[in-house]
Amino acid sequence: MTKPRRGVRFPNRSANGHATLEARRSSMSEVSEDGTGAPMKTRGSSQLDNIQEKAQDPPQSDYEKKKANFLVRTFWTFVMIGGFFGALFSGHIYIIVCITVVQIVCFKEVIAIASVPSKARDLKAIKSLNWYWLATTMYFLYGESVIYYFKHIVLVDRVLLPFATHHRFISFVLYVIGFVFFVANLRAGHLKFQFTNFAWTHMALYLIVVQAHFTMNNVLEGMIWFFLPASLVITNDIFAYVCGITFGRTQLIKLSPKKTVEGFVGAWICTIIWAFLLTNVLMRYKYFICPVNDLGANVFTGLECDPNPVFKPQTYTIQLSSLNSGNYMPFLRDIQFTTEPMQIHAMILATFASLIAPFGGFFASGLKRTFKIKDFGDSIPGHGGMTDRMDCQFIMGCFAFMYYHNFIAQHNVGLGDVMSLAIWGLSPEEQIELVKGMTKFLENQGTWGPEVSSCIDQALPARQ
Repeated sequence: MTKPRRGVRFPNRSANGHATLEARRSSMSEVSEDGTGAPMKTRGSSQLDNIQEKAQDPPQSDYEKKKANFLVRTFWTFVMIGGFFGALFSGHIYIIVCITVVQIVCFKEVIAIASVPSKARDLKAIKSLNWYWLATTMYFLYGESVIYYFKHIVLVDRVLLPFATHHRFISFVLYVIGFVFFVANLRAGHLKFQFTNFAWTHMALYLIVVQAHFTMNNVLEGMIWFFLPASLVITNDIFAYVCGITFGRTQLIKLSPKKTVEGFVGAWICTIIWAFLLTNVLMRYKYFICPVNDLGANVFTGLECDPNPVFKPQTYTIQLSSLNSGNYMPFLRDIQFTTEPMQIHAMILATFASLIAPFGGFFASGLKRTFKIKDFGDSIPGHGGMTDRMDCQFIMGCFAFMYYHNFIAQHNVGLGDVMSLAIWGLSPEEQIELVKGMTKFLENQGTWGPEVSSCIDQALPARQ
């Protein structure tokens, strides 16, 4: 193998290679492509000066960046407030649509932070399967709500009746199909990533979709059970910030260094006061306190119902005289006051929103620290991701649902309950006899005349 010779000069190179290169570039720029020798059009000196000036523009200061971020954040805050109250006053169906959009966006943000782009490209079925899990879960949960709250409509429809009767089995079959598809697509070398994604997706379904489902049920039970808990969380967050910067000194938790004990306690007191005032206003409107019996209703048309007893004033007595058994404290007297039981329930909801719901935010902060990210996404300009705004709302909505059904709901037998019992518990012959019996009863009550009962008896076949 020959060695390269030193000191050999090439004819096209000079001692100053850069100068020769620049000369060649300039000569090329001076000759047109058609070879006529006409000079080519080059950028004017003014344009080059502008480019240099733009390149030398100083970067924005921290103050300018904060100002711009503040303006964007403020603008989108008012957009979200306007959109929320617009949906709130337009009707229950619009709020349900908003909840659906929120849970889909949050699910997308949560599963995205645990994905590895390179592996996701190799496993194209992973992304499709994540959305399949979401669709299957939403089908099951939304179907449960529709059957529970609108069984008097679903059970009398010929098309919807089979889906209502076998809803849970259909949901299970859909899940099994996804499970089999997941196992069939397991690939060596990617097993850890696939199983991690499987567990992460199911965690997101539980923490986001399932808890958002309870929030949707709160809307159907009455708008107050959705709006009051949601407003308490927002109010507590605002008061925690105000109290924290005003007299906060003691750090509350290491996950959120800016959270203080003083702000935590001060926000609790302020949230209880806000709950008392807001509840006093909402109880005056049946649109907020009535369960949904008309999905087309809005704040202008309103709803009609017999209000739950928790919205009616009651007199309470605190017996302090019983503590004065030896007549040592004659100043002790029984205290009586009259208020709606809902005010007491509102204070309990405010306490949960102040002392427990913030831990949903702490959990989200720990999750972001784990993945070393500032926000879950950029769905809301200036605010980060949707999950950053809803981290406390999910657990609050779940608690409001559980609390309502355990301590407030009236478990009376409704029309839908009787119809479901008759449809699923009686044979067709027994259902015919039930209709005939109700026909005779209504005739005896004077609801309709004997001619109606006669027509129904002739139309219905006799029991074998």
